Amino acid sequence: MTEGTTSAAAEGDTLTSLEQEGEIAADYLEGLLDIADLDGDIDMDVEADRAAVSIISDVAGRDLQKLVGRDGEVLEALQELTRLAVHRETGDRSRLMLDIAGYRAKKREELSELGAKAAAEVKSSGEPVKMKAMTPFERKVVHDAVKAAGLRSESEGEEPERFVVVLPA
Repeated sequence: MTEGTTSAAAEGDTLTSLEQEGEIAADYLEGLLDIADLDGDIDMDVEADRAAVSIISDVAGRDLQKLVGRDGEVLEALQELTRLAVHRETGDRSRLMLDIAGYRAKKREELSELGAKAAAEVKSSGEPVKMKAMTPFERKVVHDAVKAAGLRSESEGEEPERFVVVLPA
């Protein structure tokens, strides 16, 4: 086997593993929806080397909002429970990302704009900008937006008060 085919095989194994994570998560979440008597469809994908599972609904109701909770708190807890269910089945730590009713997608968009604005402020002032405390997901999105703007950023503080500092180039 050549090096190229070895890395292609490794990529295929990783993709298969992530798809398996998504399947396990989908089964777990379908059971949860049944228990809670909520309607929702499960969508699975692989994004940025992690399994991504979304619960979506055609019904324009607020049922799925119960699974998001205030500021995404219930969503974060469900994501951790789902990761634990995957870990129980596979024995491997999961980095699965869960989205419910488009909450994370919308939040990602807002945070990307916030990160870009902070980067623009740092570029114009030359001074570091400290942002408010954020969850790990929120910090990751901001770090990515700052990097895309050509600057660097760091996380500081202790959970749950950990925050992003955008630094000059």
